[in-house]
Amino acid sequence: MEAAQFDIFREQGCLRLDGFHPRKRMAPIKQRVLDELKRLKVWGAGKSLSNRLQGLPAFQQIGKLSSLVTVPGLQDALMTRELLAVMIELAGRAPSPGQGIQLLLSPPQQGDWTLHGLNWHVDMAAAPGERAHGIQAFVLIDDVAPRGGATLALAGSHRAPGPELREVLRTSTDLAASLRAMGLGIVEMSGRAGDVFLMDMRVLHTPSINSTKNMRMMATSRYSFDQSVASRGR
Repeated sequence: MEAAQFDIFREQGCLRLDGFHPRKRMAPIKQRVLDELKRLKVWGAGKSLSNRLQGLPAFQQIGKLSSLVTVPGLQDALMTRELLAVMIELAGRAPSPGQGIQLLLSPPQQGDWTLHGLNWHVDMAAAPGERAHGIQAFVLIDDVAPRGGATLALAGSHRAPGPELREVLRTSTDLAASLRAMGLGIVEMSGRAGDVFLMDMRVLHTPSINSTKNMRMMATSRYSFDQSVASRGR
């Protein structure tokens, strides 16, 4: 890990690791997801094979679709010793056992992409101190284009005043401009298969609309860190 990466993670609460996993590792995982979707008669050959998602709100579609597919060995394939080592360095502590891995699948063409009406939330309450008490990893199984349903993270929100920021998220008619005025920015976790995003779990984040013609395929896993166990990293 480079010092600049520590600084980015500390200030923004989000760090991108380009090409962390080789694409050849991701290809069979992507194919297994596609095979399962076809077997379940949900998706195949680039089109929907079922109406079980129709009529559901966009973010409920994500939860429903993601819960249908199981890929054996996904945790070991993606949450490797090397990736855990990076997380330990960032947190400065050893992790408690992980919460398992979860697929994040979004059907294509959910509607027009927007920053309004999103489900901004945190997975861990804000706590004082520089070190992260929890880190969530997001792994791109397939290429995800901008506005392709990637998770959005609000960089720096773990340091921002809570009530004021949440009011801006709720009421602003030009959210990107309002956030810039507060010194904050939105990180869209789009990129290429094998890219990894590590996020401080105090950071506000949300699912987003997939407005593209491609299925969004990501996976995520959460780790909390025991403050009493120091790591050898910085």
